[in-house]
Amino acid sequence: MRLCASLIFVFSLVALLFAGPSSSALAAQQPELARFLPDLKADELLPGASGFGTIRDDVPVAPILKNGETLGWAFLTSDLVGTTGYSGKPIHVVVAVTLDAVLTGVRLVEHSEPIVLIGIPEARVQRLTEGYAGLDLKKEAAAGGSAHELDIISGATVTIMVIDDSIVRGGLKVARALGLGGLAPEVQGPKRIIDASLERLEDWGVLEGDGSIRSLSLDVGQINAAYASSGDERAAARPEKGPETDSFITMRAALVSVPSIGRSLLGDAEYKNLTAWLKEDEHAILVAARGRYSFKGSGYVRGGIFDRIQLIQGDNSVRFFDKQHRRLGTIAAAGAPSFTELDLFKIPADSGFDPAKPWRLQLLAQRAVGPIEKSFLTFDLAYRLPESYLVPLAPITIDAPDEEAAAKAALWQRIWRDRQVEVTGLVAMLLVLTAVFFFQFQATRNERTLFWFRMGFLTVTLVFLGWYANAQLSVVNLMALAGALQAGFTWDAFLLDPMIFILWFSLAAALVFWGRGVYCGWLCPFGALQELTNRIARTFKVPQWELPWGLHERLWPIKYMIFLGLFGVSLASIPLAETFAEIEPFKTAIILKFAREWPFVIFAVGLLVVGLFVERFYCRYLCPLGAALAIPARIRMFDWLKRYRECGNPCKTCANECPVQAIHPTGEINPNECINCLHCQVLYQSGAKCPVVIKKLKRHATMVARNKESAAALEKAFGTRVPQKEGTNV
Repeated sequence: MRLCASLIFVFSLVALLFAGPSSSALAAQQPELARFLPDLKADELLPGASGFGTIRDDVPVAPILKNGETLGWAFLTSDLVGTTGYSGKPIHVVVAVTLDAVLTGVRLVEHSEPIVLIGIPEARVQRLTEGYAGLDLKKEAAAGGSAHELDIISGATVTIMVIDDSIVRGGLKVARALGLGGLAPEVQGPKRIIDASLERLEDWGVLEGDGSIRSLSLDVGQINAAYASSGDERAAARPEKGPETDSFITMRAALVSVPSIGRSLLGDAEYKNLTAWLKEDEHAILVAARGRYSFKGSGYVRGGIFDRIQLIQGDNSVRFFDKQHRRLGTIAAAGAPSFTELDLFKIPADSGFDPAKPWRLQLLAQRAVGPIEKSFLTFDLAYRLPESYLVPLAPITIDAPDEEAAAKAALWQRIWRDRQVEVTGLVAMLLVLTAVFFFQFQATRNERTLFWFRMGFLTVTLVFLGWYANAQLSVVNLMALAGALQAGFTWDAFLLDPMIFILWFSLAAALVFWGRGVYCGWLCPFGALQELTNRIARTFKVPQWELPWGLHERLWPIKYMIFLGLFGVSLASIPLAETFAEIEPFKTAIILKFAREWPFVIFAVGLLVVGLFVERFYCRYLCPLGAALAIPARIRMFDWLKRYRECGNPCKTCANECPVQAIHPTGEINPNECINCLHCQVLYQSGAKCPVVIKKLKRHATMVARNKESAAALEKAFGTRVPQKEGTNV
């Protein structure tokens, strides 16, 4: 029961530490664009503009005017989409978009991101934000929001990705709501389905005219020009032969699982065969083509897969195998042109395909550039089922919270995919460290082996976790607790940084089993930096200062007072508390790698210099994060560090050699100060330093010597050698 209660307490605390505004709170947020417009100049957002108009009632946008004429629209990202950043508060960005759906001006107007407030210069983030000017939302809509390159500032990954996501999603919402650049409004609400009752028959011209059939046409000149601009000189040097107007490929596609389209193109008999072939929730497309290039290729003959086409919808893609393919003899619709390839492809039910949403058929064009080498280009045939074929499952209602939650989920999932290498490395480190602690008796048998393992692990912690992955926990994370008392809980802010997410939850488990020392002693990059620099100092014979126990014990409470002070300030003002949290040198030394203003660098370097003489000086006396972790660590369920009754009385070897003086003169280990370096467990087994072990070894040696003397006496008395086993009493 105690273990269960402890686990519930720790995981609840960790959840609270990352609480932030809920999705429902974001949805209920009132438009704030009017608060920022008076401080902005229209011509800075859209050149040539003279002012702003009145904010619309239906969409939170303001017209950007010139002599009464609307040149574009201004909007605030946080009025339209969730923009919660690492601080748990919205990041406000004002964006201007033209009537052709192109962004012209972007301004970061307000935020509470601690890494920007007291770390990375705000001008740098502002320049990156302003760089979104020129972004074409039409291309973003066609590519699902991924048509642009994402520029990341090291140390502010979460902040930048939230800004990027909010600008693109907010811009697309405005463009679709206002019909900018020809973008059609997205129908929000429940899922729509194909209208099975609609069975009208149309000829080829009508189907092509209303968008039921979509096309992709490439001539020889276009394909040669595409390879010429691809940058592949070998491919450009081998152009297609023949007149430039000759057809390279003319391809048509249609969703024939729609009854009206299927019956019109296939005829009643073939459509009946199609419906018998398709199972529940499966769909089918017709692909027809002519020209010198085949969309089928030969891959499906060799390995059962069509390697030149794939269907893409959002984040999902479908490649077709031979068992999902059927040939079609002819097209039934009147007026259909002739094609050299007519094929039906089945879309599996588990592919996540939604016929009501846009999709594209991607064609892979290839050109030989060597005996076995080829150069590839892709071309897209975009398809959107006409609205006349769809009906809603129920009356359409707007469900903004669900939409926003889905968008947020897509963002953090994208971040996790992008950081697979770092996540894998961290998980490997945690598995190794867990094995060491579970088998610590075996791990601490050899002092030299453990020492070099520890130095190597700390080096990986500093270089990989700290300087490369920026996975440094901070008391700033704990400031979200005050925000959680005022708003609902959401995982979004927590999940935006996978490394911090994994570290916090591994720390929660470690607090139950071993206490705070697992993180402070092994996984804290700044702690690793202190210990490694101290070891280098010892190599160069830098003298080590050991504070008198009385003074040392009275300096311990300083870090607890610092933490409680910061926590108290956070209840009144989290931004102010984040500013005072600069008592932590983590941002300077780890996140920004000392690339900061000189006062911060001097402070961080000063702590490291003191640490050359007093090992882990900052950890011992000043670290508010260590103090915060020590409080819940009191509930740990197990005492893994072994002790003898003689420890402290009379033996004081462990107390004298503890690198952070966490062992009382009376022999007890203080779990609030212990960093779990395991040095005391090395001494626990040492035959050279531990009096208890030495005494046992001497007793054993004496017993062996007596056995040998007894055996010799018996041999002399009886004249016969007495066999014996070492350590056996005779």
